[in-house]
Amino acid sequence: MSDPAGRLVGDAPASLEALLNRFPVLAPPVPTGGAAVMIVLRDGLSEVETLLIVRATRPGDPASGDVAFPGGHVAEEDGSLLRTGLRELEEEVGLGESDLAGPARFVGTRFAQRFGLHVGIFAASLGPRGRAPTARDSNEVSHVFWLPRSALGLTRRVVRETVFGPLEVNATVVGDEVLWGFTRRVLRDFFGLPTEDDLGGPVFAKAERSGSAVPAG
Repeated sequence: MSDPAGRLVGDAPASLEALLNRFPVLAPPVPTGGAAVMIVLRDGLSEVETLLIVRATRPGDPASGDVAFPGGHVAEEDGSLLRTGLRELEEEVGLGESDLAGPARFVGTRFAQRFGLHVGIFAASLGPRGRAPTARDSNEVSHVFWLPRSALGLTRRVVRETVFGPLEVNATVVGDEVLWGFTRRVLRDFFGLPTEDDLGGPVFAKAERSGSAVPAG
């Protein structure tokens, strides 16, 4: 669980169990936001890894091709932010509660100022008998991958299309995957890395049905 120089990345605990134990199991009983996302963790070969998805490329979709957490908009029938996160987790990558090692922890909510949207953030670990996550609908999710914690210790400046036009932003680049914006900020905070001055808030594409969502960067 170290960067290439052999140092632990971030001030957060090293072990998966200790990372999750910082947060309560008790979640908001009713929706207190417009969307929810799930941070799913696992013990990789040498360090903790985070499950991320890559959104499908779709014309007119502001989240097209972006790296994100599984998650999306609250649906009327969800009843709570936690149920929203778990529903989206299953719909997008095929993981249910039985695939998790324990109950999801409530990390908190983050306000997306540009879009006037509160996003509930939950975290859980993949169980030892949990299914391998996979993209359930290629029209929404292109593919999934696991990001090593140490990758967050390296910042690159990349140009991305934003609501303000093309801008240079902070990013984590692993292979062909570019993590930036909301998802990267949440992960850096989760692992105890310093806040970087960057654009605020996730982009959510227009839902084609109640409850569907396409969160991005």
